[in-house]
Amino acid sequence: MQIFHDPGHRAHESLSELHEGALVRSFECPERMDVILSALAEAGFALPQAPPPVPWQALQAVHDTAYLRFLETSHDRWVAEHGPGDALPFTWPMPGLRRAPVPKALDGALGAYNFSVDTAITAGTWAAATGAAACAVAAAGVVSAGAATAFALGRPPGHHAHADLYGGYCFLNNAAIAAEDLRRAGAAQIAVLDIDYHHGNGTQAIFYDRADILFLSLHADPAVEFPYFLGHACETGEGPGEGATQNYPMPHGTEFAAWTERLEHACGRVAAHGSDALVVSLGVDTFEGDPISRFRLQTSDFPAIGARIARLRLPTVWVMEGGYAVEALGRNVAGVLQGYLNDCV
Repeated sequence: MQIFHDPGHRAHESLSELHEGALVRSFECPERMDVILSALAEAGFALPQAPPPVPWQALQAVHDTAYLRFLETSHDRWVAEHGPGDALPFTWPMPGLRRAPVPKALDGALGAYNFSVDTAITAGTWAAATGAAACAVAAAGVVSAGAATAFALGRPPGHHAHADLYGGYCFLNNAAIAAEDLRRAGAAQIAVLDIDYHHGNGTQAIFYDRADILFLSLHADPAVEFPYFLGHACETGEGPGEGATQNYPMPHGTEFAAWTERLEHACGRVAAHGSDALVVSLGVDTFEGDPISRFRLQTSDFPAIGARIARLRLPTVWVMEGGYAVEALGRNVAGVLQGYLNDCV
């Protein structure tokens, strides 16, 4: 398995985030990559490769150009207007307030493009986010060229990012970028399987009216969990995409037996779809010890997840998403990938 990783992710580190009414160090931290890399090396995986720079057109295939320019320049503008520190919004366009046009003032633009206060733009955010996107494009590229699978090990994660919205630690939607790259390379039908604890609201929104991208997400019920406003079972796509979205919301406390029933159903849908390739949004924050999640999967459960996905026998791009129990994170990621490779042999 080829692994793509950009060491430049370290440039992105938020000073703090608002969690349960208090300012705490961001759970989405650089050490996440360190423990994953260590666990993969210990398990005998190949050394990661640095990806080439992401082509601008790969970003534009998924994201609004004005939004990309905003992300690229917003921290420099913040420093010029406010001084050093992280760029954070303080007001948002709610129902009754018009969202368009995006305000010219930076503070207004931050609110127009952001949907959650946990996600700050730092001096290194643009470099790290484009580095993670580069990993996704590189992984998709080798799979398009004939590799059975590849892993985009990047941060920040991406599945909460919409075409023109950031939040939930996400700025660029790496899974969507990988799926689009596979399409451009000739795959007619793509399945995106999101197994992160939180709903992949950005990926859903980007592909909601598309018939060529099947999106399936296993996640905590948005009635009780972030991102709250998308991810319900009744959301099935619209227009040409009607029926190409399926959500599997689950209650707090879900254990592996119940969770894997939904995985089995989702894999059945992928198999019936006639997909030419698969993109997996790999979140392991379903782990029982995750500090911001409430499922009860054990470390011993993760290899079975990889093994079930392997039985789809599809060219597969893995894209790293969430997982914040740093001590166990590496073992859980390595477990999924080992389970996948063991079943491929």
